[in-house]
Amino acid sequence: MARREVIEADRVLAEHHPAFRPIIERAGPCDLRRGRPRRTHFAELVRAVCYQQLAGPAARAIHGRVEALFGGAPEPAAVLAAPLDALRGAGLSASKAASIRDLAQKVIDGTVELDRVARLSDDEIVTELVLVRGIGRWTAEMFLMFQLGRLDVWPVDDLGVRKGYAAIHQLEVTPSARDLQPLGEPLRPYRSVAAWYCWRAADLVASE
Repeated sequence: MARREVIEADRVLAEHHPAFRPIIERAGPCDLRRGRPRRTHFAELVRAVCYQQLAGPAARAIHGRVEALFGGAPEPAAVLAAPLDALRGAGLSASKAASIRDLAQKVIDGTVELDRVARLSDDEIVTELVLVRGIGRWTAEMFLMFQLGRLDVWPVDDLGVRKGYAAIHQLEVTPSARDLQPLGEPLRPYRSVAAWYCWRAADLVASE
């Protein structure tokens, strides 16, 4: 996602969806990674698995030990060659170690083709990634937003997005994932940016 696209998304949200205007002014410009990944796609998915259901400091520590185990960003062949005990020793649960190994196997055998994933549609990418044990729709959507820089992802299963949407629109009840899905339709084609502001709104509510 180019900087000009983010600026345009902010402008459209503020102009056509005025409920977002206060959080845009308070939070400042959207800060998604704009499609410039810091890691390989495989390494980023490994990081995502490490972070699942953990608070930031604990997840960062485990992910750091996993990368140290491989001397940097892990590669599929190296993951499959590593003893399971080594992965567990880095702090991974049995299920997360199995998930990372399954991802590596599916990349090697071609079930998941990360080298072509950027050319696929959002739905095609989600369909492919959820074939991996332990990678669900939410993880795939975070990959779309933060690794690939896709502009129009609407992660309705994310509680922070739902709480933030309720705060922005001054709703008394946080919408369910099913209820939030159609509420995102008017926000196309910038739902990723809207979701980012929903997270910021949820953060502000939590800090007050």
